[in-house]
Amino acid sequence: MATSVKVNLDLLLVQRKMSLTELSEAVGITLANLSILKRGKAKAMRFSTLVAICEALECEPGDILQLGQED
Repeated sequence: MATSVKVNLDLLLVQRKMSLTELSEAVGITLANLSILKRGKAKAMRFSTLVAICEALECEPGDILQLGQED
């Protein structure tokens, strides 16, 4: 099995009682791009995007990204 990066955006949004649309507006990223990231389909993420998401969700990068095993 290969190692992959899992994106825990769903969990954080629920914990913060925030919608993807609200996060999109707070961060200045399109809803489509955030959706791709949320579903784990993104190939890359800029550090500036990661910082903006962390600031909006009041979390650390490790709360969003996690190493895991691909099925």
